[in-house]
Amino acid sequence: METRSITAEVPMVPRMSEDPAKLVPELAEASAALFKLTGNGSVPRSTISLVQLRAGQIVGSTYLTVLHTGFLHKAGESEERITSVASWQDSPYFTGAERAALALVEAVLQPSADGERVSDDLYAQAAEHYDPKALATLMFAIGQVNFFISVALIAKPMPGRSFTDPWK
Repeated sequence: METRSITAEVPMVPRMSEDPAKLVPELAEASAALFKLTGNGSVPRSTISLVQLRAGQIVGSTYLTVLHTGFLHKAGESEERITSVASWQDSPYFTGAERAALALVEAVLQPSADGERVSDDLYAQAAEHYDPKALATLMFAIGQVNFFISVALIAKPMPGRSFTDPWK
């Protein structure tokens, strides 16, 4: 496998030349349904965006990281909260509920030395902060970003472009 030099510039073109949403137009309906599902009000949209930003950081997707950072900026989140998502464990800027949500996304996306990624203890901690509907919504929000991780890593849409038009 050929690796790129760390000093080589990354090209500013998407890897996949055609927009997957145009190739598979059913994606628009699925995407809208996921957005509606996670926007049911049981979990603050800012928490969902924090979780999805952390997911982008974990998988190393510049597109997702820039996208969710932009959503958080537009929502009025402070620079301190946005920039400390990567080090949330020792950051004073997050509530217990946000910490539980960030711990869940990390558990789902990172292998565990203990085998089970989401332990009963972690689930119980999250359940202390979220009622059943909110916990299910948070679970689906993590699933939503996981759905788009494959697009971000395989097709490599352009970071910083419009969410609806990253292929131009």
